Amino acid sequence: MSVLFIMIPVALILAGLGIAAFVIAAKRGQFDDLDTPAIRAVFDDDEAIPSRKSSTQTDQETKADE
Repeated sequence: MSVLFIMIPVALILAGLGIAAFVIAAKRGQFDDLDTPAIRAVFDDDEAIPSRKSSTQTDQETKADE
């Protein structure tokens, strides 16, 4: 029975910390966009990123034109 005098306050403190963490995360926008991370893996990003070689050639051509 004396264990309850220790465990109930500990449980209440842990529950309070969990609720506080949730409220802080919600205020900072952690849960604003729940759909995009799930479908982000489907997108093909290879075409969007220019290769290093082509950007270097473009930079050299621009410097040569000046």
